[in-house]
Amino acid sequence: MLTPKIPPPDTAQPLTTPTAAPLVPTTNTTTPVEQIPAHAPAPVAAPVGKRSVQLTPGGVVAVAAGGTAAVLIVGAVLVSMLLATAITAASVAICALVVRSLLANQNTNR
Repeated sequence: MLTPKIPPPDTAQPLTTPTAAPLVPTTNTTTPVEQIPAHAPAPVAAPVGKRSVQLTPGGVVAVAAGGTAAVLIVGAVLVSMLLATAITAASVAICALVVRSLLANQNTNR
């Protein structure tokens, strides 16, 4: 079950070392050889002139409305997190008072 799954010795292919390519390339004298540079120069981006952003009155209203909506959403999330923390703290305080009262009544009944 845990033995390696390798082919039996009679079907295994013998290991062969790859033959190395000759270091000096052979050239064909009948066709011209094209010289290729070692690396091509990187393309140069055309300079971009300064562009001024001009907002239309509708664009200003849209940006202001988007900012207001973002502030209201973030504020609502933060207020809800604060409210959840306050409710949790109040619940823990009430539980602590109940447990304290039960323990105090248990000690006085003895």
